[in-house]
Amino acid sequence: MTRLSHRLSIHAALIIVGAAVLVPVAWVVAAGFRTQISLLTGEFLFTPVMSNFVEVLFSKTSDFLVNYRNSLIVGLASTLLCLTLATSAAWSLHRLRWPRWVIHVFLGWALVFQMLPPVALAGAWYTMARTVGLENSFLGLILAHTVLNLPMALWLMGVFVREVPIELEEAARIDGASTPVLLGRIVLPLVAPGLAAAAILTFVFSWNEFAVALNLTMKQTATVPVAIAKFAQDFEIRYTQMAAAAALSILPALVLLLIGQRFIVKGLTQGAVK
Repeated sequence: MTRLSHRLSIHAALIIVGAAVLVPVAWVVAAGFRTQISLLTGEFLFTPVMSNFVEVLFSKTSDFLVNYRNSLIVGLASTLLCLTLATSAAWSLHRLRWPRWVIHVFLGWALVFQMLPPVALAGAWYTMARTVGLENSFLGLILAHTVLNLPMALWLMGVFVREVPIELEEAARIDGASTPVLLGRIVLPLVAPGLAAAAILTFVFSWNEFAVALNLTMKQTATVPVAIAKFAQDFEIRYTQMAAAAALSILPALVLLLIGQRFIVKGLTQGAVK
């Protein structure tokens, strides 16, 4: 009886946590199908409408599709750059003959930097970007998002790189493999699950980042979070259109998570067979 009650309490806690996560998302998605009057009056039963999504996507005054494209460009480019740097740095830290204190200081500083809120860096980065001519450019925002997500990717890739058997790398060295060949043909296939997990997290964090994007972009380069915030105007807040835009912004991260889960499981099972 005690074991049964313990299991029931665990399941109840999981249901509560799941509801706390899913109910707000479901409410936002549902709000995208409501009219402004229906939402503000708090009607429980309502007739779904598509006008909010049509307005967000196809209105002459809306740049949401352009913002979507901008977020994809920044997210994909910063993810690729971040994974390249993080994997190289992780392999260097755990395979080259660095003094132990150098490794600890480097990883410690990365952890401290990860704790800094992005808004604390936005002002300084705007000044730097304006000085070198990178304000209102994709390159400036890509570099900023790479720096923001690099500590997390470095720690995550370090865990996977450490698990690669050193004997495989030594055997490849004996066979005459250079460092690029070693990384490309030995290390990267074995850390593919880590790359998938780091890529998903990096892209999602870049996609959702708001404070730095707000400071470094303007109308032509604004990302999705900045575009959603623009629905809150001085004399009116267009709640339903904001909800519709937020619902559309969920799609890339959702697709990535669904694809990434399968890839991670596949990579882990292949690694076990090898």
